Amino acid sequence: MTAVPRPVGALLLPGAGYTPARPLLHYARAVLEQHGFTVRELWWETPGTFARFSDAERTAWVERQVVAALAAADDCRLIVGKSLGTLAAGIAADRALPAVWLTPLLRTGAVAGALRRTPARTLLVGGTADPLWDSAVAGELPHETLEFPGADHGLELPGDVVGSVALLQTYVRALDRFAGGLARPRA
Repeated sequence: MTAVPRPVGALLLPGAGYTPARPLLHYARAVLEQHGFTVRELWWETPGTFARFSDAERTAWVERQVVAALAAADDCRLIVGKSLGTLAAGIAADRALPAVWLTPLLRTGAVAGALRRTPARTLLVGGTADPLWDSAVAGELPHETLEFPGADHGLELPGDVVGSVALLQTYVRALDRFAGGLARPRA
């Protein structure tokens, strides 16, 4: 009797206004599925009072959503998060989960601190025109970093559609290499 490999889960975390249907997460799902991952997408709607939350309250809210999703996931081995979703960096660090953080909130102490302590393989992707990205912090972290000059918080180049698509292609290639380099589960 041949052993059937267990599915390896990946969890996609959206931004506040950036759903899993948007390009960065849509293509992340496609790449991960090509590498044999089962992918679970989190879709959330922030509370109406979210704008008044402190950084700690926002982090706690995201962490509650992610902990619940991980409890329901089958063998999660990778997290891919965008912007608001990067507030789950502490959970990834605590569980030693590899992660890809798209436009991480590097100016938020909880995110930067979690990224400093995580032992797992991590890819950071950001743009120099994103006010929430911090090139100096990214450069100090012991992780793979893909930084796009002039890219904004959506990882797009304002006024340059062709350049934005080329940037997306570069990101997808980097994600493909990252996912391909992760350890496969035993059958």
